[in-house]
Amino acid sequence: METSPNVFSNDAITVTYEPSYCKNARICIAQLSEVFRNSVIPWIDLDGAQTEVIIKQINKCPSGALKYHLNQKDVA
Repeated sequence: METSPNVFSNDAITVTYEPSYCKNARICIAQLSEVFRNSVIPWIDLDGAQTEVIIKQINKCPSGALKYHLNQKDVA
């Protein structure tokens, strides 16, 4: 399976980044630099904050370049 370099995932959340939509407002980096990093690859580190905090920051993205969905765990 091929993965996109603009898809970041952990057990709880998957974040996608669409660079062609990004307005480079840098709000994500300025307000949550523990997750959205501009000098480290991969530039999104989902272990840098709690999922709820990441979601709140993504919702502030003025261009919609950042999106997320919650990963559902199988209940057995």
